[in-house]
Amino acid sequence: MLGEHLGTLSGPTSMKALPAVGGFPTFETTVAGIPGTLAGAEVVSFATYSATMRADGSFYGECPNSGVIMTADGVATFRATGTGSPTEDGGMSFKGVVYFEPSAPSLASLAGVAVVYDWIVDPEGNATWDLWEWN
Repeated sequence: MLGEHLGTLSGPTSMKALPAVGGFPTFETTVAGIPGTLAGAEVVSFATYSATMRADGSFYGECPNSGVIMTADGVATFRATGTGSPTEDGGMSFKGVVYFEPSAPSLASLAGVAVVYDWIVDPEGNATWDLWEWN
């Protein structure tokens, strides 16, 4: 069950092709400093996420502990997994789960919490990341 909305971050991303996996394309998405709020704190996020197309045309992706959230009082690292698909307008939409490991006191409430997300990227590469606590 979806719980409290924990925050939203949004900004530009960049994408590049990686070597194919089993004949299916793989893409890497990089986030370099998108701002927003998380757990009531003003934050900036940096991450690298890779996603591989599956036979049905959907994508499976991971951010294998290569995400960082920075805030005025410290940092949190994160790992995430998700599934997604292209949108009708040429963007991408992913849904998944993210786990934070905070050292920043302002993000301490995220420790040990499963957080679900929507990651929507428009055709120009601008992303919005909405996060909710999973109860």
